[in-house]
This record gives sequence, structure tokens and C-alpha cells, in this order.
Amino acid sequence: MKRRVFVGILCVEALACVLFCILQTSFDGVFSAAMAFPFEQIGMGLRALSLSSGLGNAAAIVVYGAASLWPIVVLLILRKRRKLCAEDGLLALLSAVLFAILYFMINPGLISLWTGGAALQSVGKAVLGAMVYSVLCGYFILRVLRLFSGGGTEELFRYMSVMLSLLNVLFVYLVFGACFSDLLDSIGLLRAGNVGIEYFLGADYMGNEHLFGASFIFLVLQFIVNTLPYVFSIFIVFAALRLLDEMRIDRYSDETVAATEQISRFCKAALVAMVLANIGFNLLQLLFAKSLSVINSSVQIPVFSITFVLVALLVSRLVAENKQLKDDNDMFI
Repeated sequence: MKRRVFVGILCVEALACVLFCILQTSFDGVFSAAMAFPFEQIGMGLRALSLSSGLGNAAAIVVYGAASLWPIVVLLILRKRRKLCAEDGLLALLSAVLFAILYFMINPGLISLWTGGAALQSVGKAVLGAMVYSVLCGYFILRVLRLFSGGGTEELFRYMSVMLSLLNVLFVYLVFGACFSDLLDSIGLLRAGNVGIEYFLGADYMGNEHLFGASFIFLVLQFIVNTLPYVFSIFIVFAALRLLDEMRIDRYSDETVAATEQISRFCKAALVAMVLANIGFNLLQLLFAKSLSVINSSVQIPVFSITFVLVALLVSRLVAENKQLKDDNDMFI
């Protein structure tokens, strides 16, 4: 996949995540949880179609069956193309899970009975949706593991490129989905507290209204600090993809060595920036403590980033040493 196309896909994903978070805030009954998407919306649509008329009910049953049986169809197609593997059995399990999950989504009252109350219905929907995604991810991981085990060098390069690309998809979701959703929730709680204080204190509170403006700013700053590791990781993955492209062409070229050195330098700079950003944010909160109504101090220990830096440094050293050994051997010959 071309780099520009992939960047475009990531941008579309980011916009979709932001839109979903806004819709979840505005339409809580329709977008209750990210894990429940799109099963919750499919269930609502099928329920409305079923209750519309007798013909609509028949159409809903057909759509319900098609939405649940597609993994079986994929399994039958795979059986014609190749010998089935043990992990392919997860497709049959996925079909059974979809039958049950969609039935619950069509009849959300059953979820309330299962969770013990309507207040926990959104939690139940999230758990049900997570079940589907766990089976899908399990199948994908086991399938990839088999491909890795039986693939050649060129195939491993291609698989690694795909895995790194998926890693960037995950990082974009964490920034514009999970973290942005937490930011909206924090802003909502702050506004709710503001309304409550104004209600009890009335006009006497108006002089302290600036506290909430400063708190909003610091919530945004905290969002930036929390997302920095994921943002830097996105750029590191792009650098790693460039390194893979160079290694495909020639593992001992000067371009490959330069790509590894670029990754190591960027990893070290990113780690320093994350640590300083966390320290600076905590210091700012301490200095402006009197102007804040909410203080969220945090101590980040970027184990993943540190590991990433060590791996990048190790790979860069190994590539540089292999390049030096090859040059020495070529001179000797």
C-alpha cells in the first residue's frame, strides 16, 4: 500500500473516531459504547424493521440470519481454496456468537435482566460486543502466527509491514477514540459540577467562574500529554516501515543503516519529550493549583516506549555491524 493512501486511511479513521465520540456524547441511547459498535446499531435497526410490519419482520429475520452466518460462508470459501486449519474453527464459533449477540441487541430488555438493571445496559452491550471482537482477534492472531511460521523471508517482510500498519491503526484509535472520549467525559463532568455549584451558590459564585476556564485548558493539556506516546509511536512506525522497505532492497546498504539510525534518534528524542511533557504538566498544575477546580497529577512510566527505544538501538547497532562486516569481507575478497 502506498504511504499516502495509508495516511489518508488513518485520517479517515481519526475523523470517524472523533465523530463517534461526539455522537456517543450527544446520543447516548444509540451509541452507548465503542465495543458495542456496530452490533448495537444493527440490533436497533432490525428491531425497528421487525416492528414495522409483517413484511418488515420477515426482512429483519433474513438480515439477522445473513449478519450471523457470514463467518460460515467465509469458512466454506476457505475450504474450497485450501485445507482448513485448527484456528478456522473459530469462524464457526464466531457465527454462533453473532447469533446470540445480535439477538440480545435486538431485545435489549434481556440485557437489562442479565446485568440486573437498565442502568447497566450499556455495560452489558459493551461486554457482548467485546466477545465478538475477542473471537475475531483470536482468529486473526492464530492465523498470523501460522503464516509467520511457514513464510519465507520476503513473506515475513510483507507480514511485518501489515502488522506495523495495523499497529498504527490502533494508535490512531487510542488518540482520537479512547483518549478523546476520556477528554469529552472529563469536560462533561466538569460542566456538571459547574452547574451544581452555580445552583447552590448563585450569584456569589460568579467571581470564581474563571476556575473552570483554567480547568478546561488543563484538561486539554492533559489530553495532549496522555496522547504523546501514541502520537510519537505513529511516527516511529512510519520510520520502521521505511526501514523495512530499505531492508527488502538491500539489508547492507547505506540507506538501511541511515534508516535504523533515524529510528534510534527519533525514539530517544520522543522518550525525552514524553518525560519532559509529563514533568512540565505536573509543575504547571502545581503553579496554578489555586486556579483549578480539578487536579489530575500523573506519573508516566513509558515501559513500552523504553522497550521500543532499546529494540531500535539494538537493531541499528546490528545493522551497522553487519554492514561493516560485509564491507570488510568484500575488501578481503
